[in-house]
Amino acid sequence: MFTLPQLQEEDWNELNRVLGVLVQASEATAALLTDKAGFRLAEQGTEHSFDTTSLCALATGAFMATQAIAGLLDEPNFSNVYQQGERFSMLVSNVDDYSVLIVIFPSSVSAGAIKFHSAEVLPLIASQLRRAKERAPGEGMDLAILNVADTESVFKKRL
Repeated sequence: MFTLPQLQEEDWNELNRVLGVLVQASEATAALLTDKAGFRLAEQGTEHSFDTTSLCALATGAFMATQAIAGLLDEPNFSNVYQQGERFSMLVSNVDDYSVLIVIFPSSVSAGAIKFHSAEVLPLIASQLRRAKERAPGEGMDLAILNVADTESVFKKRL
């Protein structure tokens, strides 16, 4: 289905740095990067007691449902999904073929500001994921088919 590139420590560091910049610049509560199956890859700014595992799965599922709706409308894609709440709002944005960015922010913060700041970091995230893919082409993984009882194929010692 969706194959993520093999990520190394330098990738995680850069992804977390970029998410941290987004949270700081936009006054967001949290920024979460997921694969399109809903598995959290990186997060920043989650001081609140959100269940980010469930949040990532559900928000990504909503985004993918919106993509299916776009197809029904002969629209190539809808690049963002915005949910407005009384206390918190959420913007989910497409990063690339494999991942999405979820930004949770106080409802008092402008959705336009969040969209502006997200648009600035989306190319940075996509670029880092592209560098990881170019470093080891064909060595990605689909987290949706991962056997959590046998993680030996995923976690390896560095040489």
